[in-house]
Parts: sequence; structure tokens; C-alpha cells
Amino acid sequence: MPVNLVATPAADIHPVPGVRWGIAEAGIRKAGRKDLAVLLLDEGASVGAVFTQNRFCAAPVQICREHLAKSAGKTPVQGPGIRALLVNTGNANAGTGVDGLSRARASCIALARELNLAPEQVLPFSTGVIMEALPHERIAAGLPAALADAKENNWANAAQAIMTTDTVPKVFSGRITLGGVAVTITGISKGAGMIRPNMATMLGFMATDACVSQDLMVRLAKELAEGSFNRVTVDGDTSTNDSFVVIATNQAKHPQITSLDSADGQALRVAMLGIAQKLAQAIVRDGEGATKFITLQVEGGKTGDECRQVAYAIAHSPLVKTAFFASDPNLGRILCAVGYAGIADLDQTKIDLYLDDVLVAKNGGRHVDYVEADGQRVMKQSEITVRVLLGRGAAADTVWTCDLSYDYVKINADYRS
Repeated sequence: MPVNLVATPAADIHPVPGVRWGIAEAGIRKAGRKDLAVLLLDEGASVGAVFTQNRFCAAPVQICREHLAKSAGKTPVQGPGIRALLVNTGNANAGTGVDGLSRARASCIALARELNLAPEQVLPFSTGVIMEALPHERIAAGLPAALADAKENNWANAAQAIMTTDTVPKVFSGRITLGGVAVTITGISKGAGMIRPNMATMLGFMATDACVSQDLMVRLAKELAEGSFNRVTVDGDTSTNDSFVVIATNQAKHPQITSLDSADGQALRVAMLGIAQKLAQAIVRDGEGATKFITLQVEGGKTGDECRQVAYAIAHSPLVKTAFFASDPNLGRILCAVGYAGIADLDQTKIDLYLDDVLVAKNGGRHVDYVEADGQRVMKQSEITVRVLLGRGAAADTVWTCDLSYDYVKINADYRS
């Protein structure tokens, strides 16, 4: 069961003007499962994206980068503009070589023909099993049904359609005011295993009707990813297919945002980051077999990078994660992970460790007032905060992770069954 995560009520999901989702069953996954989603964009949208840092990236990631590069430096009016996203589950189209690229291109061509667009105006996304040929003929056959289903209020169904081992559809939405005009922000994501994005999320799509210049979109996507999806991990595996797309449809009637440092730019970034963090944390809460949601706060570092380095060392330790699953306050494992995080000049005599409000270790050793019953009380909670104070500087950063249970092994052992 996911950790304190439930599906967002339909009344709390707001359509974004200029965006329509269409869903269909194409037979890529199991029978009776929606596995094909198409996002349609009105002309004039601004689009930014970030992708996996895995060098063995999937064919659709390579095609997305190509298509976005072709319109780099052009406004949506001047360039062809991205007009559609094509998402399939059940097959990652990764580890498929030249044939995989051909199949991804064929899928883009099929959708472009249906919409009377250029193939470069389509971005493809795939998720599922690696090293299997993409059944692009099934995708093409499923497109008419998906297009017939296209509507603005289809975000919840789209979140359901892009799931793999997820147990809860992940969709969050909000509204703010920019220049006296109401603006909507809605996003969906998928992911539960093979999670250490190292860029963004497994698959994530966020849209707003705010007016944002195309020149800002890549920067906005990177900043949102850096503050949310690049702060989560389930198992330390960086997927071949991670993709995060941010869209501004430019349909709200407020002055265009040309600087993220302007008042409206800052307000939009804060609001979108809030949604992005909910989507990212939902992935951890739905981590395969997860029973605990863990916030790792590392403070007092020389740089944010070294704070993240320590946080990820803790988050990726199987010994730490299994201790959390067992509610066993074997907290020396955390100090051990801090020690091997790779900070060469770390002074262990300056390190403090907190478990929620419980001071466990002071100046590198067990705190004189710490008793194991206090640690166990916290470890039994479904949500836990670990604070590590390095005593080296003023930098701080946060990473979100989960525990490691028997079910993680079972889910991944049975993944292709």
C-alpha cells in the first residue's frame, strides 16, 4: 500500500485550456488495460523538457531531444512548435538499437498523419520493459480511439493510463493569480521503481495556461526538476526513459512572462514547484513495497552538492532502508553511510543526528540522553524525518526516499510475469 497517498478527487483536478488528453487501449500491455495516451496542444504553446542522464537512454528520449532541438531558439509562432505528445506503457523501447529508433519515428509519423502535422511536432514517450521491440503497429491502430477520446478534463484518466507498477494515479492541480488573471497548473507523473531520476522524473507532464516565453521554458523545466524530481529516490536506479515535460499554453490573458525573476515569474515558479514536489513525493510514497516515507535533511554542509551526496548515501543504503522497514533503530547505519558518502575532509566529531525531534548522536557519538525507546517510537511512524548536521558550513538540502521491504523484491522478481 502507498504511504499516505490517495488519488486526487476529480473536483480538485482542473483542466488546462489548450491541453487535451486522449486515452485508449492499444494492446501493448495486458488485455483490458489502457496503455496509450495522446496529449494534444493548441498552436502557440511553449514547451520545455529534461531527460534522463542514463547514457543508455531509450529511443523515445533520443527522438524527443532531436525534435526539441529542431525548434530551439524559435518562438512557437516562428517554428513548427510541439503540438502533440504520444505516450505508451508496457514497452520502454530501450536497448533496442537502430530498430527502436525506427519504431519510435514510425509512431510519431502515424500520429502526425492523423493530425496533419510534421513528425517533428510530436514527442514520443515510452515506459515498461527494456530490450523488447516496440509494437508500433498497435500504437498506430490505437490512435483513432485515443484521438476520439481527447478532451480537456481527461487528466485523471491520463494519469491512470501511464502507470506501470504504480498503485495510485498521480495527478495534482492548483490555481494562482497572475496579473489579476486566474491561471491553472496541472500535472501527472508515473513511477514506483527504478527511481533515481538524476534529472526529473520517470514520466512527468505538467501544463499551465500561463503566458511564458519559449526562451524560458527549458530553464523553467530544469529548475522545477532540480527542486523536486531530482530530490527523490526509491532504489537508486536511474531509468533509461526518464522524461519531464513542462508546457505553457499561453492562453491566460495576462502579460507574457519573459523573466522568472519578475514578480509573476517568481509566483509561477513557486506554484509550479509546489505541484512538481507533490508529484515527485507521490512517486516515493508509491515506491514499490514502500511502508515508510522518509525525509532526509542534511544541513551544515559546505555546498548543496555535498549535502545531497550525504543524503543519497543514506537513502541508497540497503541496511538503512531495511532498518526503517523493520522499525529497528539501528541508527549507527546512518552514521556509517554519512562516513562513506565521499567527503574526504569530513570531521566526524562535528556530526549531529536527529530522528524527528530525537537527538540520537551528538558530536559523532551517541547522545547521553538518547534511549532506544525514543528512536523506536519514531521508527514506527509512517512518515519520518532524518536530520544530519555536518558542522561544515551553511548549505543544506533535502532528499525524499522510502524504506525497502520484502514486497520490493517480490514486485521486481515478478515484473515480467
